[in-house]
Amino acid sequence: MTLDPFAVEVIRHGLSAAAEEMSLVMTRSARSPLLREAGDLSSAITDAQGELVGQGRDIPVHLGAMAYTVREVLKVVPAATLKQGDVLIYNLGALGGNHLNDVKVVRPVFFEGDIVAFAVSLAHWPDIGGTWPGSYLAKAIDTFQEALRIPPIRVATADGVSDAVVQFLKLNVRDPESCEGDLLGQIACTLAGERRIVELCARHGKDMFVATLSRLHDLSEAEMREAILALPDGTYEGEDFLDDGGPSDEPARVHVKIVIKGDEATFDLSGSCDRVSNFCNTTSFIARSAVAYSARIMSGRDMQQNGGALRPLTIITREGSIFEPGLTAPVAAGNHETSLRIVDAIFLAMKHVIPERLSAGGATTSGMLSFSEPRADGSWNMLYEVHAGGEGARHDRNGCSATRVHLTNTSNTPAEVIEASYNIRVEKQAIRWGSGGGGKYHGGDGVVRSYRVLAPSMHLTSCVERKLIPPFGLSGGEPGEGGRLTLLRNGVTTELDGKLNLVLQKDDVVTVEMCGGGGFGPAV
Repeated sequence: MTLDPFAVEVIRHGLSAAAEEMSLVMTRSARSPLLREAGDLSSAITDAQGELVGQGRDIPVHLGAMAYTVREVLKVVPAATLKQGDVLIYNLGALGGNHLNDVKVVRPVFFEGDIVAFAVSLAHWPDIGGTWPGSYLAKAIDTFQEALRIPPIRVATADGVSDAVVQFLKLNVRDPESCEGDLLGQIACTLAGERRIVELCARHGKDMFVATLSRLHDLSEAEMREAILALPDGTYEGEDFLDDGGPSDEPARVHVKIVIKGDEATFDLSGSCDRVSNFCNTTSFIARSAVAYSARIMSGRDMQQNGGALRPLTIITREGSIFEPGLTAPVAAGNHETSLRIVDAIFLAMKHVIPERLSAGGATTSGMLSFSEPRADGSWNMLYEVHAGGEGARHDRNGCSATRVHLTNTSNTPAEVIEASYNIRVEKQAIRWGSGGGGKYHGGDGVVRSYRVLAPSMHLTSCVERKLIPPFGLSGGEPGEGGRLTLLRNGVTTELDGKLNLVLQKDDVVTVEMCGGGGFGPAV
């Protein structure tokens, strides 16, 4: 059919607005501070085949994976078995997924009897069972120690929310009331998406809506091909390292070989290390998410991210590697640590080709700290907090301080909320002045935050990377300062490992000092 280009644009922006509204509904209705304050959530809309067509301004690593999640689910839950009002919940990494804390809720959207789209909500649950509160076990030997694994099941139908499924979930997490509140928020979020999609179909007609989704894929594919064609043909290689987890707990290698040929690009990650000995393995879908983000940066264009933009990209992983470690491998930290090493390796591979589009190394770590306190009723009160660092400098400016970079896009939980909700006092929150690398343009500075435990005890989980291998400088710029994690107990300060599980005592003070970004260009 002939498509009115103005109508195509109206529908395109309507999809983006619908996804944005979904995220706002989730933020305002969630129970956990991690979701309502820090915003560790994302929303997306796919077409009837599960190809991404709309997304909120959320977290890139989530959104890249959601380009695959519905498509994978439809392989095990055929579209023909779905009915209007059905809502699926699942968290399996094998189904286009992330780590197990990232719970997906998916609603098929029907119009005139046919599925025309899917509304998808992803939210990080502060706990989803497993060995350690918060579902992060640094030395987990398998994923069964990490968390409850949920296959695609109907959490709601046209008759309402399934009480049996909700009760099953609540009995397997440590904060059941927050779990229920967050889940209901996700269901409401997808309902908001359904409402807007149906309005678009009613306004423009089902055929026009469906044809427009196909057209959007084609437009993004053409734009990505044009951008790749503008890059010089060749083979480019780069590598970066996680602080540990490799053989004999040495740094774990992430390697990429990029082949640009005409209007297509291949990203080969098979030269990366084997499955690591901690929770920094990840799924192939997270690897694809990181590559998709990097390809957009390489393109130099603000194109719409959808299934079409991925068509010119070939992404290769290797069975048994850190990016394809097997269905039972621990993967909790892979979302926000290992994925970012891919971005860094790609930037290093392309640093001599498109330096004007790249930044020096930034705080490519979550700097995650999770505090968990048992309540008298047997449940747990859990704070999951990530920390900002320095952005790498660019060819024409200094890096920003106290920010998130690349695949992450969460906010900090305000100190007032922490102190009102947990037996914790935030004793310090400041810029880590001078932590950015020098150069013609300086890297941004990281942050410092100190937490004093006021309860008799608390369980701590940490995931702080870039302690041993700091953010790199580009074009002669200096590296940023590495991260640091310390414990003050009884007047004695001890350096802590970046990835650990530890029981804290009353009046312990945990301090995280986030790394600064690298500089760009030699100092003048």
